[in-house]
Amino acid sequence: MPPSTPVCRCGKPLSRLRRRLPARNLTADNITRETSMAWPQPQFAQINGIRLAYYEAGPRSGVPIVFSHGFPELAYSWRHQVAALAEAGHWVIAPDQRGYGLSDKPEAVTDYDMAHLTGDLVGLLDHLGVEKAIFCGHDWGGIIVWAMPLLHPDRVAGVIGLNTPFVPRLPIDPIEMFKAAYGEDMYIVHFQTPGAADALFGEDVDKTIRFFMRLPGDGVVGFSSRPAERRSLALQLALQHFDPAGDDKQFLTDAERAVYVEAFEKGGFTGPINWYRNFTRNWERSEPLPRRIDGIPCLMIMAEHDVVLPPSLADRMGEQIGDLEKVLIEGSGHWTQQEKPAEVNTAILDWLARRFGDARPT
Repeated sequence: MPPSTPVCRCGKPLSRLRRRLPARNLTADNITRETSMAWPQPQFAQINGIRLAYYEAGPRSGVPIVFSHGFPELAYSWRHQVAALAEAGHWVIAPDQRGYGLSDKPEAVTDYDMAHLTGDLVGLLDHLGVEKAIFCGHDWGGIIVWAMPLLHPDRVAGVIGLNTPFVPRLPIDPIEMFKAAYGEDMYIVHFQTPGAADALFGEDVDKTIRFFMRLPGDGVVGFSSRPAERRSLALQLALQHFDPAGDDKQFLTDAERAVYVEAFEKGGFTGPINWYRNFTRNWERSEPLPRRIDGIPCLMIMAEHDVVLPPSLADRMGEQIGDLEKVLIEGSGHWTQQEKPAEVNTAILDWLARRFGDARPT
């Protein structure tokens, strides 16, 4: 069972860690939603065959933190972390990854496989003249950052997984596993059909964003107790029945939601969904990769009420990672860095201070 309060490996609750933060020249304003820092202007790098948009803040010194977003997100999804970490003295970098936002959106499905997605982050380091970085990823971005030590270990100083655990190579094709567990309507299986989900999500982008980015409902326990036919994870079917007017679980402000709506109205959903269409390709090509991570400090931040990525998925990570700390964020659903920014920022800042004290200028 999850602990009664969020804890780190040292056994101290995060409430105590928050009380220690001012001793490291941080204030409450650094770790809450509101900061004095505006969202940075986009910069662009021609790397790995595409033009990649990225946002940068903080002093260019120490080990940078590179944030990797998931679906359907943007670099902007890390706005609370970019502001808080930069104000604390860290160099932070958040790209709109290929297919998203202001970055290029190649047409070929295979241009969105793991080699390309991790290669973009390596190319961004090269563009900035950086040898190594700490990679922090949420949702699909978590899959990417956990792959970085396997594919590019010489470029990784540390890894932070948010909601998404490290999972060694599965014994079978993950799409076949999803079909067996959840049926053909499971959203990742449905995403394999070219154009279907792309068109559905694009019909009413505002509704789509409102549907996805919501506070948790009945949580992991409630979801697990549902009848089998209601545990299908058929998000595309749920979207069709979703009524935004009757929804009380929105956490984005109107201005924040407008950023996502504008981005996906302009860029569409095909590029982002193409990431999912490479599950089988990525699995096939991962056979020779290591099955564990050693020699790299890692932090796993779990969300209590994430139905898609429940904390239980991280139970065996200690057997697969040599240097691992885990933190549970209570009361959070899937969009943890946006739902609970203060708690996420606290966990990251504490870990960085203990494990990478030289990442900030003295």
